[in-house]
This record gives sequence, structure tokens and C-alpha cells, in this order.
Amino acid sequence: MDEPFQAYVLHETDAGVRGHLQSFSHAALDEGDTLVRVEYSSINYKDVLAGTGKGTIARRLPLIGGIDCSGEVVHSAKFAPGQKVLVCGCGLSETHHGGYAQYAQMPGDWLVPVPNGLNTREVMALGTAGLSAALAVAKLEAAGITPDQGPIAVTGASGGVGSFAIDMLSLRGYEVAAISGSPAASDYLLSLGATRVINRHDILADDKPLGRATWAGVIDNVGGSLLANLLKAVLPNGAVASIGLAGGAKLVTTVLPFILRGVSLLGVNSVSLTPSVRAEIWSRIASDLKPRHIDTIAGEEIDLAALPERLDSAFGAEHFGRSIVRIGATDK
Repeated sequence: MDEPFQAYVLHETDAGVRGHLQSFSHAALDEGDTLVRVEYSSINYKDVLAGTGKGTIARRLPLIGGIDCSGEVVHSAKFAPGQKVLVCGCGLSETHHGGYAQYAQMPGDWLVPVPNGLNTREVMALGTAGLSAALAVAKLEAAGITPDQGPIAVTGASGGVGSFAIDMLSLRGYEVAAISGSPAASDYLLSLGATRVINRHDILADDKPLGRATWAGVIDNVGGSLLANLLKAVLPNGAVASIGLAGGAKLVTTVLPFILRGVSLLGVNSVSLTPSVRAEIWSRIASDLKPRHIDTIAGEEIDLAALPERLDSAFGAEHFGRSIVRIGATDK
């Protein structure tokens, strides 16, 4: 396969790291035993940071962006030609050429067969956001947090991870409080299964060293002072799954929630899962954790050609949920 193809490539420029569409050759792809004809990708927070230069994501340049993709196997040591597969994380767009291209090549162990009950479009509607949300729910369950113990708070609720977490938790019978700084998102969050919406500023206003015990669990996508204040309000033996740092990487807190209430702080990292755990979580996403509102959460679909403009505008407009990037799919 010698014909060049289209890819969104990150470069170092005078204005910092920026991405643009260009022709790319198969010979320039990274080594790997599996070549995939990409059908779909998606836009994640890390993709926006990488494409706009607002965060240090790419560890080498130039580099094809896109931390997720799904498509059809061209050739592989592990999969049959024509098999539908997906990959999320695993160093894509960080140390390895990513999924914003018509072809992607990588080790077969990074890939997961598209599970029964989902297609290549749906797995990219979910993407890293859905994988992270499912992993957080699974970690809360493994920590013994059950629906009868009390409500679960979800921060960054109108983003991709938050939206899928609300949908999945509600599906599993949990009472969910959506915490958001976007008043316009209330109807959207309630439609996903949240029982109430709380303005994040109300959480931030609590300056006591230990707050009123309220939450059986928390899925936090924000970090910083919001996470610190939620830790103070978790019920005895509750748990907090920490995923994101949109509100800051520094955590200033006390040991009081941990030694007086036995609260557990659980880290969630979907990038470096073992193949067996990755396959197990995707199996659950296709079954008992399958969101009921995929099309509502991933309501925007763009072509690869529209990607540079969409990434540049990502921080400038109110946008809920997820965006799918259609690359080489031949049918809807």
C-alpha cells in the first residue's frame, strides 16, 4: 500500500504546537503488526489540548493526533482481515501516531474487537470518555459502593466522561447528582438520568475542614479545589474515583476524610490498562453498562476536513457531550 492518505498532524510552529491536515505515507507510520483502515475517531479533552497547544500531550513531533479510533483490519498478526476493532489511549497522539488519519498502524495487543451490541461508530461515540466512565463505575462497585448507600456526585457533568458516567450510574440504579458550572446544561443532564443538578460554586463555597457527609461516591473529572471539597463530604466508607484535572492538578486537602470516615480515593487511568481489563470493560460497556443515550451525548459528527476548525473552537463555545469524527466509514 503505497498511496498517500490524509492525516491530521501535529507540528511545532512559531505559535506553539498546532495541527493541520496533510498527505501522509504508509512508510512514515510507526511500527506495528496491525494496520487498520480507520472509520471513526472522536474528540477528547486531550485532543483539544494537543491540537491547540494548550497542553503538552505529544511527546514527539511531528505526530498524527487522535487518541482514539475504530475501523477495519487490513492485515494483522492477531486479527483477521476485515475484523472491526477499536483502540483508546495506549499512547496514541502522545508517543505513537494517532487515529486522526485514514490508516493507523500499531501493536495488535492495543486493539480490542468491537464487542457485540456496538458498531465502529458507537464505540467512537463512547471512546476514551466512555471507557473512563465505565472504569470509574467499575471501581466504585469494586469498592463496595451500592445504590442503597446513597447518592453519587459526578463533576464535569456536561462533558463526555461526566455524561456517560451519569447515564451508566443511572442505568445501574444509582441516584446521581450532576455537578456543573453550566446552568444551560440542566435539562440535558436531567435527560441523561441525573436526579438533580448542583452548581459547582455551591460545592466550592464550603470552607469547613470536614463537611456534612452526603455522598456515597464521587466520580470527579475536575480535580483541584472541587475534588478537595467533595472529599470532605463523602459518607463513611465511601469512595471517590478521580479521572480528570480540568480544574487543576494540585490537591490541597487534609487527612480527615480518610482517617475519620474511611474514604477511599481511587485513581482512574484508561490509557495503560492491560489487554484483559480493557476487553472486560468494553464487554461491560456493550452489555450492563451500555448507555441509553449515546446519540444524545455524541450528538455531533464532523468529517476529518472539519477537524482543525472544530478543535480551535472547542474552548470558545458551550458544548455538551461528545463529537464523533467520521474518517473512512462508508455507511452511516
